[in-house]
Amino acid sequence: MAHDDGIVLVVGSGAQLYREYLLAEACKRHRLWLLDAAEPTWQRPYVVGASVVELLDRARLVPDQAKLIDTAMRLASRHKIVGVFTYDETLVIATAHIAEALGLPGMTVDGADRCRNKHRNRQTLTEAGLPQPRFVLAGTLEEARTAAAVIGYPLVLKPRGIGASIGVVRADTAADLDTAFATAERASHAGSPAYEGGVLVEELLTGPEISVDGMIFAGEYRPFFIARKQVGLAPYFEEVGHVLSADDPLLDDSELGKVLTEAHRALGIQYGITHTEVMLTDRGPAIVEVNGRLGGDLIPYLGKLATGIDPGHLAVDVATGTQPVIQPTTETGCVGIRFLYPPQDCRIWTVSLPDPGTAAGLREARTMVEPGTLLRLPPRAHVGRYAYLICTANDRATCNARLDAASRSTSLTYDDAQNEPTAA
Repeated sequence: MAHDDGIVLVVGSGAQLYREYLLAEACKRHRLWLLDAAEPTWQRPYVVGASVVELLDRARLVPDQAKLIDTAMRLASRHKIVGVFTYDETLVIATAHIAEALGLPGMTVDGADRCRNKHRNRQTLTEAGLPQPRFVLAGTLEEARTAAAVIGYPLVLKPRGIGASIGVVRADTAADLDTAFATAERASHAGSPAYEGGVLVEELLTGPEISVDGMIFAGEYRPFFIARKQVGLAPYFEEVGHVLSADDPLLDDSELGKVLTEAHRALGIQYGITHTEVMLTDRGPAIVEVNGRLGGDLIPYLGKLATGIDPGHLAVDVATGTQPVIQPTTETGCVGIRFLYPPQDCRIWTVSLPDPGTAAGLREARTMVEPGTLLRLPPRAHVGRYAYLICTANDRATCNARLDAASRSTSLTYDDAQNEPTAA
């Protein structure tokens, strides 16, 4: 039941495909008011009102923080605002500005920047003595070559302020470095100018990779979902799937818990929801990055299916300064998602997916593109998915096997677009 006392601002609604489930549940916790770039359509059932504001400065295509803050302050003169949150990576810092301006619980601007800026994230965690790869911020290819000579191959190169593993690429030898640097540096210009240019050159960490969605309330960190990540399309790090277990033993792992707690303390986060990526190396857990918002790729949705814990409720509670309760209500076992990519650059025409009623453990199968959609693979573009599948099982191995089987049951028709020019 949503509270009637005041409203909670949601800054940016995101893509319906990836984020509708969050709005649908958050509105049951409190009345929501949306700040977004257009009048609500699919969002309408979940909000009591909306303010249309340019989220991005048209000239620079970056968050227009001044307009967002001004809109929030004018709204506060007419309504009682009791919280503000976002699940959009590009709007994390703007949302922190609003929280600070209105005196609401949430990340500070400094804390949000420590998450958003991957270089500053690395510096902060290294200074705190937490396990980190060796790294150098290189502004030029020559600086990257110098860094590579010091760190040694293999390496990972990544832009400073882009999410979803966009522009992240592996370089195994000096022969790979020039192309890898160009890919990462080019991707850096797709986000905020505050993080344009400059590439992080890092030691390659090896081991299983996980992501942890957790909350910080009054300085206390608690994880609520842990997902096992699957990457593909090497040498790039496209996130092709995740598997989440209700009873993952890592939720109670003392070493991992200590690293996560100390990382959030070092970043200065007192209130907020974070999505932390961790590599389980032979030297122990090492933080890959901390993002100042809920996870993407429908990971929190998988968590809700597996445990009954509602991420939308937790986001609202933290934003309003209400002590959240993390209490599993169901235990489905394992829930996994697999994102399907085409075999090459192509224009998709038809997609055939298995029927959840006939494939073992298949809960959802959904096409993600319209007929005629042009999809590119790295390095020309990233996140070129045409469908996703969600499967359930009693254990991770069976869940992955079911996802594999369902993936083999898909088919598509497409036209070769490898020679088709990319739009400027």
